[in-house]
Amino acid sequence: MPRTVRGKRPQFFANPGLDEAMSMIMVLAEEVAVLRDRLDTVERVAADKGVFMAAEIEGYEFDQAALAARENWRQQFFERMFYLLRQQAAEAAGGDTAERYAEALESIAQN
Repeated sequence: MPRTVRGKRPQFFANPGLDEAMSMIMVLAEEVAVLRDRLDTVERVAADKGVFMAAEIEGYEFDQAALAARENWRQQFFERMFYLLRQQAAEAAGGDTAERYAEALESIAQN
């Protein structure tokens, strides 16, 4: 069951598209920061052990299981990055708009 938050989202920029873009940028920034920290740790551990892996990394060939794992991670990453856009598209497709909500309240109040 999809988990979504109902109600109006806070808007920080005059153009609503900027809020969605900022959300995606922040997800990317988070991933880049984590990736950079992990890569730095790997390089430091390898250097401490006297292992220099640049040529091996460049020439590494992945098996199908590794490729599938990478693709799975990539899809989950895109799910997080495009979360708001997907949620808004689902709401639009379902007719969940502020106007429709106001109409429903008015209809309930009159009946």
